[in-house]
Amino acid sequence: MALSANITREGALELLKKYNKDPFHLEHGEIVENTMRYFARELGYGEDEEFWGIVGLLHDLDFELWPEQHCIKERELMQEAGLSEELIHATTSHGWSITVDVKPEHEMEKVLYAVDELTGLIGAVVLMRPSKSVQDLELKSVLKKYKSPKFAAGCSREVIERGANILGWELNDLISRTIAALKTFRP
Repeated sequence: MALSANITREGALELLKKYNKDPFHLEHGEIVENTMRYFARELGYGEDEEFWGIVGLLHDLDFELWPEQHCIKERELMQEAGLSEELIHATTSHGWSITVDVKPEHEMEKVLYAVDELTGLIGAVVLMRPSKSVQDLELKSVLKKYKSPKFAAGCSREVIERGANILGWELNDLISRTIAALKTFRP
């Protein structure tokens, strides 16, 4: 049974832009969207790829304007927009144990929880590379920076590790698979 986002990708992008103007936040939404689409295909949820992508695109809907109410205000905004409870739960659950007690249940929600912070950390590693490209990025380069708590300090290693655990994946596997996802759409 396919999951229902009850909003098109174009509608989701319009909604995201209604509450987010910073190019960084818009780009992050698209990065997580594409990463989620990749994992939908890779994990056998191809029929739900659009839903996974929209969840990724909208996951930080409230963050720019209401960072102190992240994943709380989002629920209200999505309800006002008439979005499905499936979509609201999926996006809200990435704030589990941080700002909300909505636990990721579906594999898609667990993936979002795990890759949100990780895509930011990998992006920061890429910016430090001479090539500025993910295409030549290897696991060992990410691990080296990962172990330095001052590097990309805003990317919670605790959340990334908890995400790997709830997926039942080794941390190195999660990082490698996320690098592979980013290579499919990033220069």
